[in-house]
Amino acid sequence: MVDSINPTARSAVMAKVRGKNTRPELIVRKMVFAAGYRYRLHVRKLPGSPDLVFASRKKVIFVHGCFWHRHDHCAAARMPKSRVEFWSDKLNGNKERDVRVRDELVQIGWQVLVVWECELGDTALLEYKLRRFLGQTGVAVK
Repeated sequence: MVDSINPTARSAVMAKVRGKNTRPELIVRKMVFAAGYRYRLHVRKLPGSPDLVFASRKKVIFVHGCFWHRHDHCAAARMPKSRVEFWSDKLNGNKERDVRVRDELVQIGWQVLVVWECELGDTALLEYKLRRFLGQTGVAVK
């Protein structure tokens, strides 16, 4: 299938896609801050530059978009109909990198929580998940 807009317009659209300070990330940050937790943002010394870093707790949170990070069994993680090979390689590469980064963080003693974009709809459940993760010690919550 051919793209519905020209390459210049598509490039302009894709250039607006942000990797930091996204709407889902800002929602999670506000929720965590309101719960009384303080954090650092995008610590580049850690593998994957986690979105939120709680250094004293040795915990990190990644806020993933369902499309970009291929959330399993999520409608938002659909494959584009144009340039399927390109998108398949790119999105599967993102997912593989996420697994590698999570494993690296666990190996050096950090606990990891991934918050998916689709989880933002149920704020009560998300708040519970965040508080449970940040208040506990031990195993990572996925």
